[in-house]
Amino acid sequence: MSRVISFDEGDRALDWLALTDALAAGHKLPRAEIEDVFLYRDPDTLLNRSAWIEGLGLLVKCATIFPGNPAKGTPMINGAVNLFSDGDGTLLAVVDFHLVTKWKTAGDSLLAARRLAPPKVADILIVGAGTVGHSLRAAYGAAFPDARFTVWNRTSDKAEAFAAEHDDTHAVTDLADAVHAADIVTSATMSSEPIIKGEWLRPGQHLDLIGAYRPDMREADDAALTRARIFVDSRETVVSHIGELKDPIARGVIADGDVVADYYELDNFRRDPDDITLFKNGGGAHLDLMTARHILDSVG
Repeated sequence: MSRVISFDEGDRALDWLALTDALAAGHKLPRAEIEDVFLYRDPDTLLNRSAWIEGLGLLVKCATIFPGNPAKGTPMINGAVNLFSDGDGTLLAVVDFHLVTKWKTAGDSLLAARRLAPPKVADILIVGAGTVGHSLRAAYGAAFPDARFTVWNRTSDKAEAFAAEHDDTHAVTDLADAVHAADIVTSATMSSEPIIKGEWLRPGQHLDLIGAYRPDMREADDAALTRARIFVDSRETVVSHIGELKDPIARGVIADGDVVADYYELDNFRRDPDDITLFKNGGGAHLDLMTARHILDSVG
């Protein structure tokens, strides 16, 4: 009989570092077959993601992204996650959508940060005080417990409220200074135009970009990309689909070959001390599958 896993049940059973280990292990299995279907009604999006990993299972995740929902008091992102057996195709679990999204999204970025962050991380900047920002605070706090956190948001009162909910977290209003001061910058905004400038970056930093998920969205400018060594979670779901890389590649600012590695090449996730590393978190149903399978294993 299939399981129904609620948000609270799964959330109690999970650990950020164990999840990143599970994601790393998942990428040692045969490469996932994945398929994405996007439907748009500006500014709304319907995203259907499917994945099959030999030896792990199958997953179908449907997500609706309605940016106007928070103003009505409802979540921006909703959906459903179904996990199926690799052996016989039966339904193993229906897993709470928000549970999978929370842990997959922040865990995806944390895996890269554990490989690409500088040896000493004293300051971490979170750009964007939304739901994902809170998950990033928890995830990065687990891996870098001694770091000081700052948060920036377009509306400063939301940043202040965010900071008040977390220990050792402070709101900032000057984004340029905050970016320059941070050892890790992790950005999860709904911006269509770049808000992080390459001229603000300094050698030794790690930049984690999460927010852009459509072809018309960017969080970092061209200078940031040309100054950095670029890594992605999945070449297949990022390079030709998300504006963060698709746009500058189309204009010849960078090339496909400037992407150093994705998670199927984890051994290449390395840095030299003066590198600026840039990771683009594009997600993908294979990461949802790895996360959902880890959730099912963790709840027992």
